[in-house]
Amino acid sequence: MANSSFVTEFLLLGFSSLGELQFVLFVVFLSLYLIILSGNLTIISVIRLDCNLHTPMYFFLCVLSVSETLYTIVILPKMLINLFSVLRTLSFMSCATQMFFFLGFAITNCLLLGVMGYDRYVAICQPLHYPILMSWRVCGQLAGNSIIGGFLTSLVGTTLVFSLPFCGSNKIDHYFCDISPVIRLACADTHINELIIFIGGALVLLVPFIFICISYGFIVRTILKIPSAEGKRKAFSTCASHLTVVIVHYGCASSVYLRPSAKYTTGKDRLVTVTYTIITPLLNPMVYSLRNKDVQIAIRKIIGKTGFFPKRL
Repeated sequence: MANSSFVTEFLLLGFSSLGELQFVLFVVFLSLYLIILSGNLTIISVIRLDCNLHTPMYFFLCVLSVSETLYTIVILPKMLINLFSVLRTLSFMSCATQMFFFLGFAITNCLLLGVMGYDRYVAICQPLHYPILMSWRVCGQLAGNSIIGGFLTSLVGTTLVFSLPFCGSNKIDHYFCDISPVIRLACADTHINELIIFIGGALVLLVPFIFICISYGFIVRTILKIPSAEGKRKAFSTCASHLTVVIVHYGCASSVYLRPSAKYTTGKDRLVTVTYTIITPLLNPMVYSLRNKDVQIAIRKIIGKTGFFPKRL
């Protein structure tokens, strides 16, 4: 790839146009980053340490937390450094590597959310078959296939972008190496590459989303048949957090990736990208887990064992 390109490094413009406001952004983004790391690491630790949470639902949640932690590590540290750095360059291969891992973890998250929707469907609609349909072997295969599928798709997308020649401007009007702002710098016809990337993005986003919608259609139908109001409330509560994350994640990602690169708009897309690179990973521990009673009980139990939390008599 390096032989076909005259560009050896890229310049990330990021938020340089905001001037002194970059310090405020640094404080805000650093605070959110620390919350994301501490929240997700707490969830991972609690699920691993508490035997009561060794169930398929929390297994997938743990895998999602690991993926989102690595997902933010790929993007945010470099972005924070660039907010104070004058030299905001990234080598050609570093840019390709960042895009590969960013897309890999992002697609993995999409697939995992689809798997988690299937888990909720089986738990509510097929409870008697749940131990068989969601055995640990099946869970491992579903999680592994999500990771492999995510990074194989990412490899194709990254190769389609960086196989193009870059011989003009090297200024990326973004805070990381995303597909649209990078491919616009290529000095060649990119229509075929963009079409393949668009089709791949549509499949990655729409197929899991449609699958989730169908799963929840069956879930709602099953819940409405539950005679007690309390039973309906509990069933809906197990799905509410998952739906919240799904709507935010797929909504933001679709608005950026389910359209041609030619319609890329710098300011709007950067704002939307901040949402799914920072806000969505923040939602996982804050909405999906820390509001969950089982997780709250597990956290109190573990803190109590360490002696930092008074044990109940």
